[in-house]
Amino acid sequence: MAKIEGFRIKNFGVLKEVTLGRLWNQQGAEPLTPMTAVIGKNGVGKSTLFDAFGFLSDCLKSGVEEACDARARGGFRKIRSQGQTGPIEFELYYKENGNARPITYELSIAIDSSDRPYVLKERLRQRRRGQRRGWPFSFLILENGRGLVWKGEQEGFDGIEDDFLNFFRKLMKEEPSEESRETEVVELEDRRKLGIATLGSLKQHPRISAFRRFMEGWYLSYFTPDAARSLPLAGPQKHLNIHGDNLGNVVQFMERQYPKRFQNILNTITEKIPGVGKIDTEKTSDGRLLLRFNDKGFQDPFYAQQMSDGTLKVFAYLLLLEDPTPPPFLCIEEPENGLYHKLLEFLATEFRAHATGRKGGSQVFVTTHQPYLVDALEPKEVWILEKGQDGFSTIRRASDDRLVQNMVAEGLPLGGLWYSDYLDAGRADAL
Repeated sequence: MAKIEGFRIKNFGVLKEVTLGRLWNQQGAEPLTPMTAVIGKNGVGKSTLFDAFGFLSDCLKSGVEEACDARARGGFRKIRSQGQTGPIEFELYYKENGNARPITYELSIAIDSSDRPYVLKERLRQRRRGQRRGWPFSFLILENGRGLVWKGEQEGFDGIEDDFLNFFRKLMKEEPSEESRETEVVELEDRRKLGIATLGSLKQHPRISAFRRFMEGWYLSYFTPDAARSLPLAGPQKHLNIHGDNLGNVVQFMERQYPKRFQNILNTITEKIPGVGKIDTEKTSDGRLLLRFNDKGFQDPFYAQQMSDGTLKVFAYLLLLEDPTPPPFLCIEEPENGLYHKLLEFLATEFRAHATGRKGGSQVFVTTHQPYLVDALEPKEVWILEKGQDGFSTIRRASDDRLVQNMVAEGLPLGGLWYSDYLDAGRADAL
């Protein structure tokens, strides 16, 4: 299972400079866990952190200009941290699987003289086989839409980090070196599109293709119960979409293709939500699809339009976790909204079981402000986001606090410690 081990964000809203987990040049840091939760008070930047992943996903799908305006972001100048003049930057450190050498992806987005955002710099790099120290070698580097890409699955550009232009000139000599025969000079037609979107579709660049597929597979949940109450056209669909308005279509697919998996979901819901005995679909005369819930105490079924927000959310999340081909990265903002508090620990446990399962599910990343959900987590799985005195956010791992570690080891729930302000930076320092 592919896994993000670290993530750095610069100049993105209140996240002027934050790092989670391990980066290529911070090997002493612990990597992100399969299940990760970010907690914090209102207004500290949890939604911004969630949107950072959404923004990267939108950049890949639509280009940086459209991504800046999508989802009511308001354009580049609204997104960039106040008072900053440099580019918006992202760095992502990930492994394709447990034995693979990590790959670093770096992206810088700036604004041109016509006030339009563009890709200033883009780079992919990886240490060579057997290399444990030193700088990783780039196998893709683009500046202003022009640069170099290394063909195949191994190696990369030596020395390019210090002097890109000199290396570029070296490859343009009449007599190519052994190294230059493995490289290709590329120039993108549109500086507002990511290089990995174009080059990742070519067979001769398998590492770029793998990274592109990884990012394309991210699932960022913008689920709303009202969307799940819509009436889509009938027809089975394999995967739940980001808004959840095809919930009935996925039920139709699961009950036909994977009846045992679907029955497991029903059994779990029946245990956690009293009364729900059966869930299926009904096709209307005009080809629409109704999601039908049969309550044990009533003869006639209830439809999704009549069900509570919490029931629909739990059902959607469980359906998502039972996806036969789950997304590599699952990101959910405040899953607790609308749920009964005793369901939250169950939901956190289900997320972790999915993320750490032997069959390899999704890496799960959630933001929350609900202590009951945090009670089910370990300190190494929880990151605390706080506002600094300058108005920008800072982030730290709960496990970095030895007092918190010791109190959890003694049996105190982490969410309870958070509720009692033991995770507050000022309180921790005072103790």
